[in-house]
Amino acid sequence: MLKEGIIIGDRYEIISRIGSGGMADVYKAKDHKLSRMVAVKVLKAEFRADTTFVSKFQKEAQAAAGLSHPNVVNIYDVGEDRGLYYIVMELVEGITLKDYITKKGKLSVKEATSIAIQVSLGLEAAHNEGIVHRDVKPQNIIISTDGKVKLSDFGIAKAINSNTITANVMGSVHYSSPEQVRGGFSDTKSDIYSLGITMYEMVTGRVPFDGDTTVAIAIKHLQEELIPPSRFTPDLPFSLEQIIMKCTQKNPERRYPYIGDLIEDLKKSLVDPQGNFVQLTPLNNNARTVMATAAETAAVRKAAKKQQPQPKQQKPTKTTSHKDPVSPYLEEDEEEYTRSDKKRDYDDGTDVVSSKLEKAITIGGFLIGAVIIVILIVVIGNMAGLFNKKSSQSNSASTSVSTAAEEEDKKTEEKDQEAAATVECPDFFKMTLAEAQETANSHNIGAGQIGTQESTEVPEGRIISQEIKPGTKIEPGTRVGVVISSGSNAVTVPSNLVGITQDEAISILAAAELGATVVPENSETVPEGHVIAVNPVEGTGVLPGTAVTLTVSAGSASGRVTIPDNLVGADQATAVNTLAGLGLQASVSTSYDAAYPEGAVIAVNPAAGTQVEAGSTVALTVNQAPSPDSYVCAAAIQQPGSYTGGEVTLVLEQNPVTTTIYTGADPFTGGVYNTTIYGLHGYPYGYLHIYENGALLDTVLLEFSPQ
Repeated sequence: MLKEGIIIGDRYEIISRIGSGGMADVYKAKDHKLSRMVAVKVLKAEFRADTTFVSKFQKEAQAAAGLSHPNVVNIYDVGEDRGLYYIVMELVEGITLKDYITKKGKLSVKEATSIAIQVSLGLEAAHNEGIVHRDVKPQNIIISTDGKVKLSDFGIAKAINSNTITANVMGSVHYSSPEQVRGGFSDTKSDIYSLGITMYEMVTGRVPFDGDTTVAIAIKHLQEELIPPSRFTPDLPFSLEQIIMKCTQKNPERRYPYIGDLIEDLKKSLVDPQGNFVQLTPLNNNARTVMATAAETAAVRKAAKKQQPQPKQQKPTKTTSHKDPVSPYLEEDEEEYTRSDKKRDYDDGTDVVSSKLEKAITIGGFLIGAVIIVILIVVIGNMAGLFNKKSSQSNSASTSVSTAAEEEDKKTEEKDQEAAATVECPDFFKMTLAEAQETANSHNIGAGQIGTQESTEVPEGRIISQEIKPGTKIEPGTRVGVVISSGSNAVTVPSNLVGITQDEAISILAAAELGATVVPENSETVPEGHVIAVNPVEGTGVLPGTAVTLTVSAGSASGRVTIPDNLVGADQATAVNTLAGLGLQASVSTSYDAAYPEGAVIAVNPAAGTQVEAGSTVALTVNQAPSPDSYVCAAAIQQPGSYTGGEVTLVLEQNPVTTTIYTGADPFTGGVYNTTIYGLHGYPYGYLHIYENGALLDTVLLEFSPQ
């Protein structure tokens, strides 16, 4: 036992012992590196020198390390420090399902179904990773304080593709499948059987098979029929009882083929408790329960003996099973057996029954052999014409015709078999799982979920992809794995990205949990470094983390720059920065126009759309309200006779100050431009210069007066 305060792996400080089992002790510890509480499972001292136990202990971590699921106790770390072999696991504060059942006696239907669904989801994650748990039992199921159900202890788990198992990996016998106690092949259906026994105990408060020794219990799993749980819980819904009965069939082929099918039926049972939707395969003579033979019984006893985790041979005295329900991380110890137990179990008359059966089979074999010999003599005699020549001839002709017909039928049958040897895989895209399974069954194949994936295109609960390409020829009975859409938490591409700077756009996208990819592109109109276009377009729904493509202006490719058309109406600072981004200078003058807010650009020279050399100066006229003491002139400016319709610029000169009054298209409506012009305080006169495309056309003397 480790003392409190000891640090192992230079990281985990032992706080207290949670519990102890047959192979290991479990401690509550603090992970100083990540500052969190964990559970540390440490192999006991008496097993550290035994490579077999060390290997089994490490295999638990290897089996579950690849699993990450809300309904599975997560493995964080595994290691060895100063001869201590340890596994670091998620610390789950709660109670084992075994203790919970003991406390409540039996669980309600909804509670039992909810727990079964969560355990099934954990098993589904393991099965999808190719792992069979092989020790599903209430002692290995934890109910946390927040109600989450977690499956633990993968100590005897093994890959699905293993061909055989041995007795020393058989789980707790109360919950072991017939194939496990027999020492044969076990797969995912073995876990389904054990879960079925666990569900039985949840709804009845008792296990279906019990006995004085584990050998006796194992034999009951092999040859006794399970008493329906409704016998002990009369109000148990019909659908849930059928689910339990299907899970606990002795023949694996009569159980649920996949854990996902069990989950679907458990969910249906909550909606339709009395529904008759569980399909139980009827028994045939070959599938009925048979008595275990002496050899099988001996194998079970041998399996039970091998399962004892004893590093040294001990005198076979009767001991009691040590169970530690406090710790949900430990494997349950199995009982030891005395030689008197073994002798008593062997003297139950099984050998006598087996001997009589062997004699009957031997006599039957002789009788069948005699009948076959007689038939051969008759057939050979007829063929040789020894009995009736005429009959022989008639039979010969008949036989010839019959043989030809049989050959023709055989050829037809072979062709039909060849045609039926393969089927075409359907397209399950955007089907629900139920629809896909129905379609698959109509093609004599199966379909099952193998995972989920986010999607903005395929609705939640619909199929995104499948393992086998549609139209592929496959053998009947093949199971096609499908991936189901889990929907998406789509985010929207922000608006108003076009026209702002590259850095501003990237910051806005980052705030929306989106990335950015910048693509430069020359532009004659968009300032360098500003966004030209966005893909996907603004307002589109995309998955979080999607990289949005920003097309950013790299400036003009020709060396000439086009005056943009968004300067008039913009504030002075924005207009100056826009011109600077295009490589142009700005000169600013002021005037007043009541149609624009103060500080806005009211005129640009050269006009928008004009191409100029990079580095040129553009004149900006900014709106500025006159001061209260300004002089004013109500002017009616006549159109010069030499005016040809070009761009007009009006400049007021009050020495030494010049102010641009107007720049733009023809202002002379009906040959006259009526406007109010504000002059400098104390200046009664001023000269108004009229320009067309930069050429002076006329100069007019204006008279001003105080406001």
